[in-house]
Parts: sequence; C-alpha cells; structure tokens
Amino acid sequence: MTRINTNVPSLVAQSRLQNSNQDLQTALTRLSTGLRINTGADDPAGLIASEALRSEITSLGKAVSNTRRASQIISTADSGLGQVSNLLNDIRGLVVEAANIGGLSPEEIAANQLQIDSSLEAINRISQSTTFQGSKLLDGTLDFVSTARSVATVRDINIDQANLGAVGQISVDVVIDSAATKAAITTGIAGFTAAGNAAASFVTGTDSITITAAAAGSDFNDVQVNFVDDAGSGTELAAYDATQRTLTVTYDSTSSTINDVAAAITTDGTFTAAVDGANGADAFVEPTSTPSTLKSGGEVLRADLVFQLSGENGSETFNFGAGTAASLISDAVNLVADSTGVSASFDSVAGISFSSTGYGSNTLVDIEVINEGVGGTFASSLSDDRANGTDIVATVNGVEADGVGNSLSINTSVLDVTLTVDAGSSTNFSFDITGGGALFQMGPDVTTNQQATLGIGSVSTGQLGGANGRLYELGSGQARSLENDVAGASVIIEDVIAKVTGLRGRLGAFQSTTLDSNMVSLNETLANLQEAESSIRDADFAQESANLTRAQILVQSGTNVLALANQNPQNVLSLLR
Repeated sequence: MTRINTNVPSLVAQSRLQNSNQDLQTALTRLSTGLRINTGADDPAGLIASEALRSEITSLGKAVSNTRRASQIISTADSGLGQVSNLLNDIRGLVVEAANIGGLSPEEIAANQLQIDSSLEAINRISQSTTFQGSKLLDGTLDFVSTARSVATVRDINIDQANLGAVGQISVDVVIDSAATKAAITTGIAGFTAAGNAAASFVTGTDSITITAAAAGSDFNDVQVNFVDDAGSGTELAAYDATQRTLTVTYDSTSSTINDVAAAITTDGTFTAAVDGANGADAFVEPTSTPSTLKSGGEVLRADLVFQLSGENGSETFNFGAGTAASLISDAVNLVADSTGVSASFDSVAGISFSSTGYGSNTLVDIEVINEGVGGTFASSLSDDRANGTDIVATVNGVEADGVGNSLSINTSVLDVTLTVDAGSSTNFSFDITGGGALFQMGPDVTTNQQATLGIGSVSTGQLGGANGRLYELGSGQARSLENDVAGASVIIEDVIAKVTGLRGRLGAFQSTTLDSNMVSLNETLANLQEAESSIRDADFAQESANLTRAQILVQSGTNVLALANQNPQNVLSLLR
C-alpha cells in the first residue's frame, strides 16, 4: 500500500538511527572518561559493587598512610633512644673508670662526676625534646597508665602493649603459684669440730685463773688476753673487743688481787673467770706470756681444705688450714661474692649455708672439693655438689607467665607486660590498666582487632631504672654518685642500659614485623581491590574503540537510509500525473 500520512519506513529508520546515536554517545563517553560505568543506568549491579570496592580502597589507602606515619613516629623515637644509649654508654665508661680509686685522684673522679651530671641533663632534655609534629614521644606521654605502682610487692613494671577494648581499661590479676628461689648448698655442722665454750688458763703468780666464754662456738676462738698495769689507780677493769678478738684487762699492780682481776673479767660478761686454787687473795701478777683461747670454742675445720666455689658470675678457689673457724670461711666467701655470685652465712646449728646472690634457674652454687686432709668431714657433710635456683611460677589473667628469677611476663594479643616482684615474693596481687599508650589504626575498619597499642615509657632520669634503683641516683650528692657508691652506680647503669636497649628492640620489632608486614599486606590487598574495581568500572578501550567505529558506521548508514525513507512519499506524485 502507498500512504503519505504515515511513513513507516521513515519511522523505523529514525528509531534505528536514534539507537545508533545513543550507542555512539555511550562509546564516546566511555572513551573520554575511561570508565565503563558512568551512571547507574550503565550497570546498576556493577555500580553497587564498584562503589563498595571504592569505599574499601579509600579506607585501605588511609590505613597505608596511617601505617607509614606510625613507622615515621617509631623511627623518630628510636633516633632519640639511640642518643640516650650513647650517653648511657659514656656514663658506664665513666663509672668503671672512677672505680679505679688507686689510679685516679679525687679531682679526676670529681671531673667524671661532672661529665655524668652533664649526661644526665642531656638525657632529660632528650626525653622532653623528642617530638613528632608537636607530640612528645619519650617523656612518658605514650606510656600506659596503671595502678601497679600502688602494689607494695611490685618492684618494676613494663607494659609494652595492652588492648583496652571498647571499655577503655583492663584488669590484670597475678596469681603466684611458687616464688623464685636461690640456689643453695649447706654443709652441716658435722663438717666441723663440735662447738664448746672457748677457754684459756693462765698463771698469775701464786695461783691461776681460767676464763670461759659465756657462749659456745667459734666466735671466741683465738681470743688473746692482754694486761695493762695502771699502778696506783686502785681499779680493775676488763673490756672485750670483738673486732680484734682481744680481752684487755686493766689492773693495779700495787693493790689488785687475783680475785679482783677474776671478778673484773666476769663483770664484763663476755667471759667468766674462776680462780683455780685457794690463793685468790694474793697479789695479781701479770703472766709472762699472752694467754689465748686458741681453738677451744670448736666449729673449726678438722683438716686442711681446698675447694672451688662457682656461681653464675664466676669461680674462686679457697685454701684453708685445719682449725680454720667456719665463720672465717663464711667471711672469706662473702668477700668475693660479687665475683662469684655466691654468698655464705654460718649458723651453729645448720653449719655454713652457701646461696646464690640472685634468684632463678640461671643461678647456681657449685662446690668442688679439690683436696681435704685425713680426718676432714667438710666434703661428706655437703648437702649437694651443685644446686640451681628456681624461677617464679605465676599466671596472669589465667595465662601461664614466663618466669625469669623474680620477673614474669606474658605476650598475648590482649596484653604484653613484664613485672618484677620483691625477691622471693609469693603474694598474689591485681591492678588495672586504665588508659594511655600510643594507639595506631592499622586496618581499614575502626575495630580493636585492627588497631595496635604500644607503650613507650619515659626515658627521663627519674623514670629510667628498675629494681636496683633509678638513673638520677648517679647524680652529684645522690646515693649512687661516684663519691658515695660506685658499685651501686654500676649496677644501676647496667639495668638502665638493658632497659633502653630492650625498648629500642621492642620498637624495632614493632616497626619491622607489625608495621612493615602490615604495609606489605595492605598494599597487596589495595592492589587486588583496585584491580577488581577496575575490571568492573573501567572501560576496555579496544572494545569501546570497536563499538565507536560500529556506532559511527551505523549512524552514517542510518542517516542515508532515513533520507531514502523520506523520499518514498514523493513516489505518490507519479500516480497523479
């Protein structure tokens, strides 16, 4: 049929041309933006998935920048701690040098003290001046806040990490199952001659006097009796010097009788004196030789003895002759206790107790009897040849802690803490961590399992230290200054160096393991998500270029077809001619 009011072919051509133009516009838009999805109409499901991925990518990007910033903060703190370590090493050298009292003049030691004071001031300055964009890092601001300092038995505490959760605090309960012990070996009293009351007898002219110690044991062995003639004084007096082990008897050669001198000795109370014969009323005559109690008090070696004593700090060989008092052996061991790590004490019932100066399984007492004379019983009376101490056994919030001496520690995802309690303490306790610490956001979601909280304690001289004391005590006029206690200063500086080194190691471990590994993980995840988002949203230029070419051809051909379709009604005019 031939119609002119409705040109159906033209309408069809127009529709096809409109679709082709739409395809051309879509191809041009995708090629100009590089995106396959520019509006929700392009791909509603794809748009939803893409926007969700974009949100995750944005969060991951911030997590990466957070991690990088945290690493920069840790690097800044470590730089400050490195300077503190250098100063502490200088202080240690000055302390060791100052111990050479025989080789240094007082002026040189004073100069060392001035250098130490200057270093202490520098450490305090570093603790206040180490900052990152205005935030102080080493003054204790980033340390955890807890009530542990109020616990009487806690000597030192380091809270390295604590997950305070949404509540903002955590309770810590410490249950000590068994206290740390020292290594110990005893040598029973059977290793020595039996104790008795030391005695001496001396001739005074027409009679003799026997003196007997008021107490049994070796404390009154080898006591010498000295006489002083105070002619004309008319007095008799006796005085015992425990340090010198001498009994000094003052008498009057013009009037003192034997009974008078014996009474004076008894009055002193250390010894009792008895006149042996019936001539006590005769004049006292000073003995021609110095009386001595010798070994009559007992508690002495039965034979010559050579033994080696070993502890955690070193070994020492001792050589004693027969008749050496047990108390003297104990004293000799204590003189070198700092070199061996073993001290000794004597008891008239238990004998000599050798014990380590420290606590824990690392301590030891080892006694090797190298030689003992005939009849000696020292070796046979030893309770053991070698003994070790034991570490503290405890749980923290139900988790079995690692014990080293009197220190215990746990490291879990919730809590990383190290505690030192009083020596040999078995008292349970609890405390709260109520805040503090440096909180780092490590992941894309603001949840506790994607955060890390790190405690950075103060490195000021008032805070650095441990169970043996604080660093400030090394300053002029303080208890551990070079003038007052060089040995104590050495112990403190060693503790402080260990603590600062441990802090640097902990920060380094956090940076290299937690932060660096987190950075790698986040970057890999970010790359995967960007690839996934790109596959959904980005345009494929090869495909879109082909679509553009196709759309251009269709538009051109559609335009030509539409022109032809519009000419069809003109054919009706040929019917009217």
